[in-house]
Amino acid sequence: MPVVTVLDPDGHLVEAEQRAVVRHVVQDGYGADVIFAAGTTGEWDRITNPVRQRVVQICAEEVAKANAAFGAGSGRPVEAWAGITAPTAAETLENLDFAIAHGADAAVLAPLSIQGIEDPVRFVARDISDLLDARPRRIPVVLYDNADIAVDPNVPHIRTRQVKAMSRLDFVRGIKVSAPRRVLGNYTKAAKSFRDRGEFGIYVGNAMLIFELFRPRAGFFGPVSEHWNRYRLGGGIPIGVVAGPANVLPREWAYAWQVSRAGDVDRMDDVRAALEAFRTLTKTVGGKRSIACLKRALRMQGVIESCAVAPGSAALSDEDAERFERGFADVCRTVRARIRAPWISEFPRSISGQEHRHG
Repeated sequence: MPVVTVLDPDGHLVEAEQRAVVRHVVQDGYGADVIFAAGTTGEWDRITNPVRQRVVQICAEEVAKANAAFGAGSGRPVEAWAGITAPTAAETLENLDFAIAHGADAAVLAPLSIQGIEDPVRFVARDISDLLDARPRRIPVVLYDNADIAVDPNVPHIRTRQVKAMSRLDFVRGIKVSAPRRVLGNYTKAAKSFRDRGEFGIYVGNAMLIFELFRPRAGFFGPVSEHWNRYRLGGGIPIGVVAGPANVLPREWAYAWQVSRAGDVDRMDDVRAALEAFRTLTKTVGGKRSIACLKRALRMQGVIESCAVAPGSAALSDEDAERFERGFADVCRTVRARIRAPWISEFPRSISGQEHRHG
């Protein structure tokens, strides 16, 4: 789950509330498997590098606390992934070094979003590799492909041959693809060749696609899920989903992933209807103000107090904020009608402000 970065109106990190967001999305083990800090939903390209690093540190600390609370042998530890991408190569390498030193479990790198990187394969195979070799603790790297944050609009996606070359490096373990189904399909079809070195995972960045990708085909002998999807996707079944809206509805998104992987059509339809209601609300009210909507919802839930966005991010007008709050109350009712416990997220307070825990 790519967590939002909690800022005050002056753009400073609100550390106590950032910690609260991490605790919220973990949901006592019913939420995130991975906390992804300083990603696109975290407004990485609109905050300063010291803020990126501090967010990574806070998230790693809170994940460590959560795992300690679960206890040994719980079977479901949470991981902390650090978004290390910065506008320059030097800052990106500095962020990787910082993430290693402060306990991150993995680093997420968007090589096409770094200025001056003409050859992403060389940068990863030389600069990233050299830094990892020089440190006593190596962490895996997950690539990130997102045309919306690419430096050069003429080069919106990492080429599959480049991904194949990087996948041969022992520390490159996967790629998050925030792209339409057609582009995602290019990676899944090529996934077999990505596995020359071993395990290489594909993560779905356009989260609602999982309901299409994993929907089973009705066969002669009944539903065909896993084998059909393996055939249809060319052998590269995604191993995870990265959902920005999971900041607000972490249990619901964890549940969506489970039932989608299982090919449980009825439950897929129920959870999809609930999550689609939230997506429709953010588009209707916010347009391209999805991050502002996420922060507003987290404030309504009692998770944070500040819902300020970073300079350059689109904010909600007072009128739109009021419309969103009314609509979000309806979304919560839809969630409760469509999804069963324990997969309804627990909030510090209800929409009406009364202290209680849903589910």
